[in-house]
Amino acid sequence: MATIYQVSELAGVSLATVSRVINNTVPVREATRIKVEAAMKELGYRPNSVAQSLASNRSNSIGIVVSELGGPFYGELLSRIENEFRAAGKHVIIAAGHSNADLERDSIEFLRGRNCDALILHVEAVDDKYLTELAATGLPFVLINRMVETIEDRCITLDNDRGGYLATEYMLKLGHRDIAYISGPLWKHDAQERYNGHQSALTKFGLSENKALFYEGDFQETGGVNGFNHLRDHGYSFTALVCANDEMASGAITAAHEAGLRIPEEIAVIGFDNINFSHYTYPKLTTIDYPVAEIGQMAARWVLKRVYQRPIDDLKAVFMPKLIVRDST
Repeated sequence: MATIYQVSELAGVSLATVSRVINNTVPVREATRIKVEAAMKELGYRPNSVAQSLASNRSNSIGIVVSELGGPFYGELLSRIENEFRAAGKHVIIAAGHSNADLERDSIEFLRGRNCDALILHVEAVDDKYLTELAATGLPFVLINRMVETIEDRCITLDNDRGGYLATEYMLKLGHRDIAYISGPLWKHDAQERYNGHQSALTKFGLSENKALFYEGDFQETGGVNGFNHLRDHGYSFTALVCANDEMASGAITAAHEAGLRIPEEIAVIGFDNINFSHYTYPKLTTIDYPVAEIGQMAARWVLKRVYQRPIDDLKAVFMPKLIVRDST
């Protein structure tokens, strides 16, 4: 098995230079990097990750906890995070918390036990107190899609309240007054914030919320189907439907088609997230843009700056949503 000493001799550089190339810790001239990488390839040299970790006190791995592993939202989030770290020579370990407090804590402890240098958390069920106490241990972590005042400097989020407001405001500006709303589970922070924004828009236009036109969904397509059918089956009259995410909006559109309704002529529908398939529903879905990929990238950059001391100056904590108008309204 080839050694780092043989790589050093073949490349004609010092051991320290080879180490810098392997660990990607200090900038090395491109010509030198190419020589070292060529020598490693010729000798079949593979760095010992355990030895690297012991020498640097870093595992060069980052743990990520998300609610689910499936679906377009988390796929886009994880892909951008992984790309950012891979370009920096780091690796990710992913765990799912399934929106359950015990599972989220278990996932966090699992990743801590793997000596991850930092964690990126998209957790919904653990309370603010737990996250504040976790920060007090000195563990580097950044929180996505949630604001906790006591650890505000670790939070990267979307203004979900503003997004909920924009969705309903747009329907009101189109002249709709009988507006139904399908929320996500209201115990989730982002679902509650989006619903708050919906209520604020109604208030600004001098309207009171009709509780008969509200349904608490599950952020899944089935929630949109069930919510739409619930509202229709109970004879509630509405000309517009605001859904708290695109997956539920997609389910609601399917249910509306099956009920023989034309969109947007008989009912206008808006979603939230602007995930990839919103371009391909029929009709194409009007929605609120959630820049999930950019938020994932920003979380990765937070880690690269705070943990690996990379020179990154454009860190951003709060992203603003945007209205994307298509054919469903």
